[in-house]
Amino acid sequence: MRNLSVAVAQFEPKDGDKAYNLAVIEELTAKAKAGGAEVISFHELSITAYTFLKDLTHEELLAIAEDVPGGPSLQKLQELSLKYSIAILAGLVEVEAGKLYNTYVCVDQGELLAKYRKIHPFISKYLEAGTEYVVFDLKGWKCGILICYDNNVVENVRATTLLGAELIFAPHVTGCTPSAMPGRGYVADSLWQARHTDPVPLRLEFDGPKGRRWLMRWLPARAYDNGVYYAFTNPIGYDGEHLKNGNAMILDPYGEVLSEVKSFDNAITIATITEDKLQLAGGYRYRNARKPALYRDILGADHQSETKPVWLQQEKAGAQEKV
Repeated sequence: MRNLSVAVAQFEPKDGDKAYNLAVIEELTAKAKAGGAEVISFHELSITAYTFLKDLTHEELLAIAEDVPGGPSLQKLQELSLKYSIAILAGLVEVEAGKLYNTYVCVDQGELLAKYRKIHPFISKYLEAGTEYVVFDLKGWKCGILICYDNNVVENVRATTLLGAELIFAPHVTGCTPSAMPGRGYVADSLWQARHTDPVPLRLEFDGPKGRRWLMRWLPARAYDNGVYYAFTNPIGYDGEHLKNGNAMILDPYGEVLSEVKSFDNAITIATITEDKLQLAGGYRYRNARKPALYRDILGADHQSETKPVWLQQEKAGAQEKV
């Protein structure tokens, strides 16, 4: 039976500081290897940080973008995968032929195994949308990648699964922002500053509807409905001016949480995934029960995509009012 030891990480990045972020990635990679992990996954744009991109000009965004492969950050990840003999997944801003992408890569033993471009980018108007799903072989497992908002569109998860994915890596920068859903919103900085002396109020916020409780509304469903494992990652602390709740976790095809980070610090968690659950889970049966003839034309009908979240719409509206 196939098994795979998977680590997921959370850490607080520094805006645009690739050297610092890669140093943390190395530290947590070493920790994962010491714990027996065969692969470690980091959050969306973990090499550059994410939220601050919304305020960058096109020239500033180009300045932090890199070729994939060929850029120094990718080369560093390849070096780390060789040094620690572990597969590493991380995110960066990619440039190709003058176009910019929110990109996530997987490297193993010095080789680039996969490159995925976010299909639903919105943090910057200068980022292009990816145009294809990615499924790749990793240590005997078929794996897919969907970045943050891509996972909220259920068709993306189903399509990736139908292409053969058994494990989906889901790097995020999410949570603790306003939404139409009751209870959502920002988390007060005062709670973060007091996290070591008075941790309970912050934990209640992070685990409530602003953070983990929101994740639990949909994340287990993606794994359960499709009968796949999910490796979810998210920063902890500040990404740009937004606090994020972390909660990096690994879910099985039943939608159960196998392991989760419950810390305010840079940290990892490790779980072993096993192939036996893939065909025992309900999602496997549901896929086989589909009748595409009923909805092929419905799902394939033309549609105008709108991705921008409520918090970014509010921020833009506020900026216009100030002008």
